Amino acid sequence: MQEPNNLIHASSPYLQQHAFNPVEWHEWNSAALEKAKLENKLILVSIGYSACHWCHVMEHESFENFEVAEVMNKHFVCIKVDREERPDIDQIYMLAVQLMNGNGGWPLNAICLPDQRPIYGGTYFRKQDWINILLNVADLWKNEPEKAKDYAKRLTDGIHQSEKIIHVATGVEFNKTHLTEIIEPWKRHFDMADGGYNRSPKFPLPNNWIFMLRYSHLMEDEGAAISTMLTLEKMALGGIYDQVGGGFSRYSVDERWHVPHFEKMLYDNAQLVSLYAEAYQYLKIPLYKEVVTETLEWISKEMTSPDGLFFSALDADSEGIEGKFYIWDKQEFEIVVGKDAELLAAYFNVTSEGNWEEEESNVLQRKLTDEEFAERNNLSLNELQQKISVAKEKLLTKRASRIRPGLDDKCLVAWNAMMIKALAEASLIFEQDFYYQRAKQATEFILTNLRASDGGLFRNYKNGKASISGFLDDYAFLIEALIVLYEADFDEKWLLEARKLTDYVLIKFEDKNSPMLFYTSSASEALIARKHEIMDNVISASNSVMAQNLQKLGLFFDNDAYRNLANEMLSSVLPSIKSYGSAYSNWSIQLLNAVFGINEVAIIGEGFEIEKNRLHKLYIPNKITLGGVNSKLPLLADKQSKETKIYVCRNKTCQLPVPTVEEAMRFIS
Repeated sequence: MQEPNNLIHASSPYLQQHAFNPVEWHEWNSAALEKAKLENKLILVSIGYSACHWCHVMEHESFENFEVAEVMNKHFVCIKVDREERPDIDQIYMLAVQLMNGNGGWPLNAICLPDQRPIYGGTYFRKQDWINILLNVADLWKNEPEKAKDYAKRLTDGIHQSEKIIHVATGVEFNKTHLTEIIEPWKRHFDMADGGYNRSPKFPLPNNWIFMLRYSHLMEDEGAAISTMLTLEKMALGGIYDQVGGGFSRYSVDERWHVPHFEKMLYDNAQLVSLYAEAYQYLKIPLYKEVVTETLEWISKEMTSPDGLFFSALDADSEGIEGKFYIWDKQEFEIVVGKDAELLAAYFNVTSEGNWEEEESNVLQRKLTDEEFAERNNLSLNELQQKISVAKEKLLTKRASRIRPGLDDKCLVAWNAMMIKALAEASLIFEQDFYYQRAKQATEFILTNLRASDGGLFRNYKNGKASISGFLDDYAFLIEALIVLYEADFDEKWLLEARKLTDYVLIKFEDKNSPMLFYTSSASEALIARKHEIMDNVISASNSVMAQNLQKLGLFFDNDAYRNLANEMLSSVLPSIKSYGSAYSNWSIQLLNAVFGINEVAIIGEGFEIEKNRLHKLYIPNKITLGGVNSKLPLLADKQSKETKIYVCRNKTCQLPVPTVEEAMRFIS
């Protein structure tokens, strides 16, 4: 058996997958980087993640191959990086590859000088192409080192200059015109037949649709609401959603949300729970509640650690075949389902010939909502849903006997925080204490076990160990979750923790030449560049999340410095939003809040819980809530009462108190 390489001791399941490759892999650390300098060898940085299908393919074709390993080991110091544990490294080399090639993705492979500056890179390479590239670049370094250094200088200059945000003049007056200038070109890309955007593959991009929901409500734009409703319905009925077990895959390879790329990521599902919960709060469509309930049940059963934290991902592959765990042929489906098999095959679009590229295999999907299907088949809704429930239990039991996809069981603070926020929101919207208790347990574990001695955060947790210092997204998303957790229980300890972490961030992540915050702390390991994360992608940018946190905490604590910085951040990015709205969707939510203002709803008195629950049945996207009894928050300090009272405040002015939410709604804009 092949002797293990240095990755055998790694905390990352992805790195451990490569521990028995013949490649002499190293983790990214000072020893490996020093080795490259001492031996004057190029560094080969190979970046991926555990649920990445093409990462597995390249490993099998190249990194497990002795011929390839010989070339890699001879000419390079080879470093494997888990992009989820070290997004700071991934950020830099992804940008380098995008500057070189115009696009990027994973696996990401960058060849660097011994000082870490990149000179060549790309994504997936076939075996022979990979060997040829390695030999050519090694030859360049041996025979024309000055040429390689010139490449490195130009590329590194490009990395430093990209996405540079500088201070702008303060005092920008945000208005509705700014919003319409963003939305009109954005709408042209909507797919009005299948939802999402006019392209494939299709990613859910939850924050895009949260913005659309809020925009449609505040700007009274029916078109934005219709596009969002169509997208949410098509995703929930499609194969991208696990129709048997709940939860979403990362994206669909086609334009109809039918065939997924089967990996299931915690961050996608956390954000989608938030999206569907908010959409239910707004529109009260039963399908949205079903998605939230089933997805959170899947998270509870399959993605929750004994500590109450949440695991990172499920692989796309099982038995070396993508999607094998999830697909069905018609014969097996009918045997498992038994009674009503024909009806349920029609419900899930199961056919003898199969409904996707794998012969006779079916990705379960739905063409109709339960209400539509019941009416078409002369069934009551209750009768149909009972049949579906029985069938799902049988299918789940059968599926559990299959070989499961690999689980990436590391826990990341940023992703856990997204799930904490989603659970806290769902607990409010659906009045489910179980969701709140799970959010609270995970939060308390992080605050107790993932704090560094200086008050900062660690990023990762696995096997009882945290080893990587937190990045800006870890702080931003945890602060955001703490704010929502406070709104769920009015326990001010969450806000005090949020303020502590915010003050830490403003010191350790400050860029004196920009209102934006660096992605890495000043105490972090120095890389070839220190970057900001500005553009919202599949996950909202850490700077846009921090801007919203600062705005809200500024209101909770009456802190003008927080609010001023939030406005300066938004002002600085505003010129960029118009040209590419979907890549600035979370910034656009901040713009909505700036244009329409944030309603500060304070509920005090002994009956506050009843009114708080009533409030969260209503859709008021531009609000913060605060209250309880004996509060020390500035807005509540002089408003204590045994009698239940509700205050609605804006811009440091409060309306007269009223006893019910219904009456308070007169003051909410």
